[in-house]
Amino acid sequence: MSAALSGLLVADFSRVLAGPYATMLLADLGAEVVKVERPGSGDDTRAWGPPYGPAGEATYFLGVNRNKRSIALDLRADVDVARALAARADVLVENFRPGTMDRLGLGYDALRELNPGLIHCSITGFGSGAGAGLPGYDLIAQAVGGLMSVTGEPDGPGTKAGVALVDVITGLHAALGILAALRHRDRTGEGQRIEVSLLSSLLSALTNHASAYAAAGVVPRAMGNRHPSIVPYEVFETADRPLVIAAGNDRLFQALCETLGRQDLTQDPRYATNAGRVAAREELVAELNAALRERPADEWFELLTAAGVPCGPINDLAAAFALADELGLEPAVELGGVGQVANPIRLSATPPSYRRPPPALGQDDAWVREILGP
Repeated sequence: MSAALSGLLVADFSRVLAGPYATMLLADLGAEVVKVERPGSGDDTRAWGPPYGPAGEATYFLGVNRNKRSIALDLRADVDVARALAARADVLVENFRPGTMDRLGLGYDALRELNPGLIHCSITGFGSGAGAGLPGYDLIAQAVGGLMSVTGEPDGPGTKAGVALVDVITGLHAALGILAALRHRDRTGEGQRIEVSLLSSLLSALTNHASAYAAAGVVPRAMGNRHPSIVPYEVFETADRPLVIAAGNDRLFQALCETLGRQDLTQDPRYATNAGRVAAREELVAELNAALRERPADEWFELLTAAGVPCGPINDLAAAFALADELGLEPAVELGGVGQVANPIRLSATPPSYRRPPPALGQDDAWVREILGP
């Protein structure tokens, strides 16, 4: 079976997370990805442990580098090899500080002379203009980009997301931009430059919060596990452990109250509309918590789910994987003896494939040099 992106060659000069995540998605869909790494040390994440995989590799690196080949190049001494790879590639992805690739002779303007069809994707922290000198770290982007201001408890300090979410979001935007550029090249034969930044990607991903500011001048604040515009939509107490309930409209609110045996709440004019429930949040949440504390979370989960009310316990990752497995989502695969998180995209004709485990540093030097020729 032919993969969706089979026949494409991607020169991956990126490291850490945003770029490697984007190129792994392309690799899963069939692209041949050549990962260019520093001799001796390679991608920084090779050393980011514990935890480690079965052969002693950092799981951070293993999580975003499957289906790739690795070549070790000193980009100053081996720039001719790097240029030859770029000349042959369909896509180049890099996340050096702005200007670095230009100084090496690997910037878009230089490479399009060699390869007019090249799609050249640069991932930065804060763009290639006035923000070029700012360090592109996920934690910094979460802080200055507003994510930490809306995460955590109302009276607490700003809190980062539990994963490098901005890097992942930026990687997704990069992959989407590359696919759009490939479609343009299919029609015209022309490559192009793509620029994606952590800050711009985060502002886009803040969606309703960012829209509140852009459209209404409202500056959202941290609300813990509560939603600024929907009630009830948060974590509730039960007899044994927390339960999340997301009753996002009047019908679901009515079903929730009926299941709890509190139909009287639906007759209270304060709670007749979502806007009213938002205004009377504290009173309503207190009433719901009192009812929910009468039964354990698993029992409420069963009853509320049967009534069509979205809810769920707060799982750890072991329980989350178990749930996905139970639901037939096949969340994990094994590749070369290494456990991997499965690609979440389901395609009926050209599904993702798992061909090679994450490579050892420089293990494909000979193969890459052979395809580039003398």
